[in-house]
Amino acid sequence: MKFYSIGEFAKLIGKTEQTLRNWDKKGILKPHHVTRAGHRYYSQEQLNHFLGLKGEIVPNRKVIGYCRVSSNKQKDDLERQIENIGTYMIAKGYQFKIITDIGSGINYNNKGLNKLIDKITNSEVDKVVILYKDRLVRFGYKLIENLCKKYGTTIEIIDNTEKNRRTRIS
Repeated sequence: MKFYSIGEFAKLIGKTEQTLRNWDKKGILKPHHVTRAGHRYYSQEQLNHFLGLKGEIVPNRKVIGYCRVSSNKQKDDLERQIENIGTYMIAKGYQFKIITDIGSGINYNNKGLNKLIDKITNSEVDKVVILYKDRLVRFGYKLIENLCKKYGTTIEIIDNTEKNRRTRIS
């Protein structure tokens, strides 16, 4: 089971740490456990309940690899991404699925991207694995990252270095 510190939990539910402390004192929302040092921790189940979800969702959540190229001319690159992400996730021991897209990184109507966002907002995704940050979206990465955080999804970037701009893919 996943646990969140009071600060993490407060951010995820859109409240302040002080509000959570007050709720604890009033018996409105007690932390899952409190350490001897007095640190409050909240469970994934409490987060799900607060967000209106039922039960423990984490075990059923998936790891999704997302691969994208901007045009059909780059299908070879798409195949390389699929192979690299697949190899990486197998090495990590993940059980996973891969979603692919052929379309611009500035087009938010890509079928695969929308499928991924639907899965995230339905709390079906534990982790999104991408080869490069710009494979997810060219612009607006922070927005997607914040959406993921809200639903308890992490983004794992395999190669977090800036790609060579001469070979960059839109």
